[in-house]
Amino acid sequence: MQYLPIPSHISKWYLNTSPKKMSIVAEAPGYIQVFSDGSVKRFEPEIATASIEPCNGYKSKDVIIDPLKPISGRIYLPDFPESGVINQQLPVLLYFHGGGFCIGSTTWLGYHLFLGDLSVASKSIILSVDYRLAPENKLPTAYEDCYSALEWLIKNLEYEPWLKRADLSQVFLSGDSAGGNIVHQVAIRATRNEDFRGRLKGLLPIHPYFGSEKRTELEMANGSAGKVEMNDMFWGLSLPQGSNRDYFGCNFENAEMSAAEFSQFPEVIVFVAGSDFLKERGVKYAEFLKKNGVKRVELVEAEGQVHVYHVFYPESEATRLLQKQMSDFIHSF
Repeated sequence: MQYLPIPSHISKWYLNTSPKKMSIVAEAPGYIQVFSDGSVKRFEPEIATASIEPCNGYKSKDVIIDPLKPISGRIYLPDFPESGVINQQLPVLLYFHGGGFCIGSTTWLGYHLFLGDLSVASKSIILSVDYRLAPENKLPTAYEDCYSALEWLIKNLEYEPWLKRADLSQVFLSGDSAGGNIVHQVAIRATRNEDFRGRLKGLLPIHPYFGSEKRTELEMANGSAGKVEMNDMFWGLSLPQGSNRDYFGCNFENAEMSAAEFSQFPEVIVFVAGSDFLKERGVKYAEFLKKNGVKRVELVEAEGQVHVYHVFYPESEATRLLQKQMSDFIHSF
């Protein structure tokens, strides 16, 4: 995961357990510290609360997906006061936040603004998922939690009032960075489940976070050592004990899929950013899908943009363009 300088308004920290003056064994300054006793300290950015009252053309509310694990989510519903649109069935997009599997939340202001505006731009219902984080919950926990969110969506269509207008024949998965990685893994599992066959139309990974034991050209280039070290640290915190970066969740080439499964894989649009250290991995991912016969794979680059710019700058011109491109893809079916 490539990270950006923390904006000045992000200065608070919180602990899931007390560090008790233990030594730091892993750190991304301004993001996360992991201590020798296993305790974790994460930064607390500016957050947004959900509101069932329309704001900027959408309303939002938090839901419990599984209270035992726990898994929660935030639903965004576009508000259409004009007549003739009120009863329209809407496509549904599940969104998985980024953060190297170790940080991130549906409540972060950047995600809230981006997804709320996206629900309006794309005229879709969005379910943003809060999955359990590493290192406390190593992979494949995030994959399992996000797949559970997809199951919850199908099972709660009749019970959750905000899903009454959901068209479950038009389901899409999206997410950024680690969330883009999760999109791929959830799609593989959904492809193997007849309950989702025909429902899951497309994937929209944004700046997906992948890796491998073999370094890419960019990772071996002069000046890349610091970014490589940071990415390795996040993978080290999130991978299962005894696994390396050729773990199937990190190295997409090592996920076992048959030719028949690739032929049934959803259509994909991969978004990369021109100034993102992870761009090379995203391009290789798109090429891998094409080579294996996925019926539609598009690659879209935001020139000059940095990793997850839409979260740090949710109201920028580049973000508005991204939302339009995502909307166009969703409504191309």
